Amino acid sequence: MTNTQQQFIESFNALATEAHDTAVSKGWWGNEDAEILSLIADGDQMDSQDSLRLSEIATRMKQKNNGEMIGLMHSELSEALEALRHGNPPDDKIPEFSGVEAELADVIIRIFDLASQRGWRVAEALVAKMEMNKGRSVKHGGKLF
Repeated sequence: MTNTQQQFIESFNALATEAHDTAVSKGWWGNEDAEILSLIADGDQMDSQDSLRLSEIATRMKQKNNGEMIGLMHSELSEALEALRHGNPPDDKIPEFSGVEAELADVIIRIFDLASQRGWRVAEALVAKMEMNKGRSVKHGGKLF
C-alpha cells in the first residue's frame, strides 16, 4: 500500500467518524421510543431477562436498516441528476458550489455515516478496487459503457 493510499484511508475513516457523530448528534440515529424502552429496561421493576429483552428491542429500534440507508444515498444521487436537469445552478444552502457538487457531497456524507456506524472498511475497499482496476483490460474486455 502506498503512503497516499494509507493517508486516504486514515482521512476517510476520520471523516466517516465525524459524519456519523454529527448524524447522531442531530438525531438521525436516535429513536425516542427506543430511548424510553432503554430507560425502562434499565429500571429495577423487572427481572434481568425481561430487561435484557427490552434492551435488545431498543437496540434494534435505534438501528437504521441497510436498505433504508442505501435508499437515502440513492435519493441524493437523484437530487444530483435533478440539479443537472435544471442547468446545475448554485446550491441553495452552499451557493459557492453547484447543485451537483453539493448533492454528491451528500452521497459521500451518507456513505461515511453508514460505514462508520457499521464498521465497514469502505476506504480500504476503495483502495483495493482501484488497484484491481489498474490490472483490468480496456473497458473490462468489451463493455460498451
